[in-house]
Order: sequence, then structure tokens, then C-alpha cells
Amino acid sequence: MLKVGLTGGIGAGKSEVSRLLVEHGAVLIDADRIAREVVAPGTPGLASVVAAFGEEVLAEDGSLDRPKLGSIVFADSERLAALNAIVHPLVGERSRALEEAAADDAVVVHDVPLLTENGLAPLYDLVIVVDADPATQLDRLVRLRGMTEQDARARMAAQATREQRREIADLVIDNDVPLDRLRARVDEVWAELTRRAREPRRSPRHQE
Repeated sequence: MLKVGLTGGIGAGKSEVSRLLVEHGAVLIDADRIAREVVAPGTPGLASVVAAFGEEVLAEDGSLDRPKLGSIVFADSERLAALNAIVHPLVGERSRALEEAAADDAVVVHDVPLLTENGLAPLYDLVIVVDADPATQLDRLVRLRGMTEQDARARMAAQATREQRREIADLVIDNDVPLDRLRARVDEVWAELTRRAREPRRSPRHQE
């Protein structure tokens, strides 16, 4: 099994790359998606959140009112820590279960937006960074996601720099290109990943 960390700045097109990798056969573990799943209606996770924060964090349909919860926890570090203490173990447990269910020669791709910022590169055998020029990122955020330029710039500024991400990259995928060229680059990367997945188990990258 090859454990891959996939990251990139907001608007760099990481989701498109992860989709293409899944088309090739990668097992995708999306931390953000799992974090939503573990607090879906009817889950023990949601029950724990309600027990800790009250029914005021529920929407009318019984789902988690994320904006409401966000307004509570991001203004209070202790309450944010309490939320993380509920959600993070559930996400970790689900991620491990998905990874353990994968085949021995699988390429398991962990989609981690803040991999660079949180110093998580040592957890993976290999790190892929999806890279795009900041001007491209800004254009996508404003044109495709409907953000204001001010909001888009603020979101970009809150993340690691382009240079910081490239410093931890084992492989870089340039996404300042047309889709056909992106597909061709992902094809090349997939060939490299499957080759490495078949190799004998190596020491974790932080020990090399």
C-alpha cells in the first residue's frame, strides 16, 4: 500500500486531480467529507455534538447547522477544542477503517487541504501538491465560486504560500493548463504511484 498526501491551495484544482486519480483506481480518503459524514443526522457524532452544544445547533430538518455551530466555536477556543475532541477521533477512526479495507497494493490518497500548514507530510509515503499561479486561483474563486475578490484574497492569504507547499512536495501537478494536459500529467503521476506501491515497504519519509 502506498499512502499519499494530496494537497494544494484553495482554487488550485485539487478536487479535479483527486477525481482523476479515483478514475485510475485510487482509494480516496477525503477528510472534509468524512467530517461531514460523522455528524450526519442519526449518527452518534451528531448526538454528541448536540449534547455538548445544545439543540440550538440543529437546523429545522434535524441536520447540523454549520454556520450556527461555527459562530459558537470560532469565537471560543475552549468550545472549539471541545468540538474537535468529538469530531477528530471519529474522522480518524473512519479514515483508518477505509485505509485498512484497501488492498495491499492499493494507492490510498488522503485529500488534506491543510497538510502543509499542519506539518502532516511525515504521515505519508509521498506528498503530491497541486500547484497553480495565484492569479489563476483568484480567478477561479471569483469566477467559479462566486467569492468577492477581497474574500478570495483573504482565504488565500490564510493558507501556506505556494513556495511552502512546493517545499514539501515529492510530486507537483501543474494545474495552470487545459484539462487534456492535466489528464496527461495525472496519467504520468499515476504510473509513478502504482510503481511505488508495488515496491517493498520503505521507511516512513521522515526517517529517510
